[in-house]
Order: sequence, then structure tokens, then C-alpha cells
Amino acid sequence: MTPPTWPLVFRCGANILSMNEPAAENDRWKRNDWWGVVLDCADVAQLAHFYAELRGWKIHKIDESDASLDAGEGIAYLSVQRNPGYVRPSWPAQPGQQQMQLHLDFEVTDLAAETARAIALGATLAEYQPQENVRVLLDPAGHPFCLYTG
Repeated sequence: MTPPTWPLVFRCGANILSMNEPAAENDRWKRNDWWGVVLDCADVAQLAHFYAELRGWKIHKIDESDASLDAGEGIAYLSVQRNPGYVRPSWPAQPGQQQMQLHLDFEVTDLAAETARAIALGATLAEYQPQENVRVLLDPAGHPFCLYTG
């Protein structure tokens, strides 16, 4: 389900609460129910900067061992962590090779333009493309991710 694009505003008596611009008592940074996805890699800076540029997200924290990206809203995040034994997954899956354990999906409005932009940022177009409205790409660390149109 696609989230609404209009402002979410609630009225409580004389107070107005906007979900798009949280009031101090609704500050997302004070919440304790954050969740995220963590990707292993050999080069934290490379992968963090790739996803920051790809999605327009800010890098919240980065050092040699890990990084976290802030999508700017909500309570989900993407992190990358250095794993000295990291092995790139194969796509599609191949017997005896490192298997993909997850992939990220990102909806876009212009599949061709966003695919070209992702490649310019360092992604690789996967040989195997299972659907017309989806492009499977590999990030600089080899994790498959998908760009798709609705």
C-alpha cells in the first residue's frame, strides 16, 4: 500500500498535530520503536554513500566499522556494517555460491532514468531481469536491489 502524499493533520481540541512535521511530544528521535535493515560489506563508506546518493538520504553516522542512513521521516533506517569476511551474493542464486539473504525494493516513477542514475552512482545492472516493470541491480557490495514502477 502506498502511503498518502497529502499532509496528515489531526485536530485534538485546540491543538493541531501534523504527522509530517511532528510536534516536540511526537519527536521521532525520542521514540523507542525504531527498526532497520543492516547490510554487511567490505567498504562501509562506499556503500553508505551509494545509498545516500541513490535515495537522497542523509548519513546519520559513519565510521570505519558501520554507518546508518536517515530517510528523514518515520522510524526505519538502513545501516551498513563492515564484515572482513564478506562474500558477495550471487544473483540469481547459484548452487555452492553465497546466497542472497534479502533485497531492497524502491518504487520509482521513471524506471529507465532511475536505472541509469543508479548505474552512474556505481550499481551494476544484473543480467537476469525477471519482470518488465522491475530492474534488478547490484549495489557496489553486490547486494541485489530492485527499482520498480507500480
